[in-house]
Amino acid sequence: MFGLGMTELMVILVIAFLVFGGKKLPELGAGLGKGISSFKKGLREPEQIEDKTA
Repeated sequence: MFGLGMTELMVILVIAFLVFGGKKLPELGAGLGKGISSFKKGLREPEQIEDKTA
């Protein structure tokens, strides 16, 4: 995963926990997940539109 090891991921998670707090992290994760799924959906839609017109 992007050349990051387990130690680096743990350090990033600890820093995120300290910066945002325990209550905000699930909200941030949910928002990030929705954003990524929306981005992937947007990438697929032009292909579907081209298929219908062809």
